[in-house]
Amino acid sequence: MIKLLIADDEPLVQIGIKSMLDWERLGIEICGIATNGEHALELIEETSPQIVITDIRMPVMNGLELIKLCSEKYGRLPLFIVLTSYEEFGLVKEAIHYEVIEYLVKLELSADSLKAAVDKAVKRLEDIRKAEDPQAVLLNQSMSEKFFMRLLYNLFDSREQFELQARDLKFPFQDFSYQAACCEICESDRFPLTREQLAQLYSGCLQMIRDVLTRYSRCHLVSLDQKHFAVIFCLPSGEESGDLTSRALGDASSIVHTYFNVNLRIGAGTAVSTPFAVSESYQEAREAARKASDSQPVISFSSSSANLLQSSFNLSIFKRDMIRSFEEFDTDVLSRTLSSIIELFASHPNRYLQAIDGACNIMYLAMSLLPEGEVNLSEIFEGWNGSYRSIYRCSSVEQITVWMETLRDGLCEILKTRKKTYKDHIVTNVKHYINDHIEERLTLNEVSDVFGISHNYLSVLFKKNCGIGFSEYITQMKVTRSKAMLLEENLKIYEVADRLGFETSCYFSKVFKKVEGVSPREFLQEKTLAPEPEL
Repeated sequence: MIKLLIADDEPLVQIGIKSMLDWERLGIEICGIATNGEHALELIEETSPQIVITDIRMPVMNGLELIKLCSEKYGRLPLFIVLTSYEEFGLVKEAIHYEVIEYLVKLELSADSLKAAVDKAVKRLEDIRKAEDPQAVLLNQSMSEKFFMRLLYNLFDSREQFELQARDLKFPFQDFSYQAACCEICESDRFPLTREQLAQLYSGCLQMIRDVLTRYSRCHLVSLDQKHFAVIFCLPSGEESGDLTSRALGDASSIVHTYFNVNLRIGAGTAVSTPFAVSESYQEAREAARKASDSQPVISFSSSSANLLQSSFNLSIFKRDMIRSFEEFDTDVLSRTLSSIIELFASHPNRYLQAIDGACNIMYLAMSLLPEGEVNLSEIFEGWNGSYRSIYRCSSVEQITVWMETLRDGLCEILKTRKKTYKDHIVTNVKHYINDHIEERLTLNEVSDVFGISHNYLSVLFKKNCGIGFSEYITQMKVTRSKAMLLEENLKIYEVADRLGFETSCYFSKVFKKVEGVSPREFLQEKTLAPEPEL
């Protein structure tokens, strides 16, 4: 259970808070009551509560001093909910620095306002716990990167798949219009940088650009490599998108040049009314970016460029085969598909712009769908000047086809030698996802859509690697979670059934008995009546 400490020098307030909510039902144990800040600090050291409700003004040591000391000594936990009065607003302003969860005015304190504050603290606690799990952090980052890569390159199989991934990653797409930009960071050739220096430069530039752009509009920056990145602007209704994004990108370019002495070359596509058309805006942005220069760093797409876009290679006919080859680690399909694309490029030696655009699409597709995609590409092009980014140095279709042949051979070798490792990687990530979302109604279709792989392939892969079916694994995990809820959180059987997404408590009991051999009620009786072990 979550531990909560109350710190207040007024007995009536202590009693009021203690009796105002059904703490046990909320899964919270009141582990102590302190009458001043110094006493609270001692109890925090003894009991390690996750949440502290404290009066901001107390004898010996006030609430603000308590919060400061705990922040310095323990870091992010415990979380603080502060009780205050109107005349103490000066202290409240000072406490804001320490990320206090909520400020509750004593005279207006009610069960609803207290529960809302506690719910907020519990949610923050869950977020902190997830953030402390390195595997969960890496998984979320990986899924986020792949989501935006699929958006830029139109790689979603369906609207349902897009909506599931957007919901799961908590990316709201309810804006009036969307606009994409394609950006390149151009460092000086006179002072060549080491790989580490380039990484630091890129990271610093990206952070500063993000800070500038978010002053104008909500947006997402998508890192492509250590030289290129994309921006997806989410524009609310009523905004003149062209003017707003041009000002934002112009300011970003100017500030980055001032601070880092590098130039940006940026192309901006036209605004589109749905996130499914972001790939069209991004294609326009890539075309416009080719015309950007140091003297004119931001170029917006114009209709005069439409003919060039229409003459681009249509690689969509190859997309499904490529995605399948990456999903199933099928080197034969991958080799055959990439060889067909290379032949297409070679047969049109005068269409350089279209060939390099197509090669970049394939490169980013590989980066987004393969585990450790960028690491793999770096290995494949280890001996090339500029690594896989050497594609931008190719000046002819012939050079592009040589680059593509290297990519094809390298990817096939990697898939062949690391096939088992990559399959294990997928299953491990799916398991982490299931465990993190075990209180939801999980289906094979939904989870496979979240990871962007086919339903049948995930089903077969999961069964082969885990020895049990996907649904059976989820059932076992739900039952395991339910036992902890029943014993540690003291929830009722019907509450557990509801929390874990079962349609009825009767169905939950049936599933529980099938897995454990006893009903939830019998399980509880066995555990509560079990004799104490002898010491």
